[in-house]
Amino acid sequence: MSAVLDPRSAYRRDSVMTATPAALLTMLYDRLLLDLQWAESAQQESDWAVAGTRLLHAQDIVTELIGSLKPELWTGGPALLAVYVYVLPLLRAANVERSVDKTREAIQLLDPLRQAWREAAETASTAAPTATLSAVG
Repeated sequence: MSAVLDPRSAYRRDSVMTATPAALLTMLYDRLLLDLQWAESAQQESDWAVAGTRLLHAQDIVTELIGSLKPELWTGGPALLAVYVYVLPLLRAANVERSVDKTREAIQLLDPLRQAWREAAETASTAAPTATLSAVG
């Protein structure tokens, strides 16, 4: 079935296209952690192909987060950039070394950030309608 005709694909596409910057950020984090959880599970089962695919997608997301971050716009920006810069080679190593411990370390570092961004997005959605998190990623 064509992606254009598939209702689920259309819904996902529309959700992304109409999402606020804060919602997009939480979507990225949700997918990032989902990829890492799938990778961890695949590593535990020695399914290296699936683990590799999920870890590569997680690397793509972290790369996007690095590219969209504007650390000069807020005091926490440089520290967040440092986390991303640490996590990116950690994910590469988790894949190359087939290390579930490194995948778990990435999850432990990123899950609290996901929770913090989710809370910030909820706060922003109840604040002024023009409030966004576009300066942070």
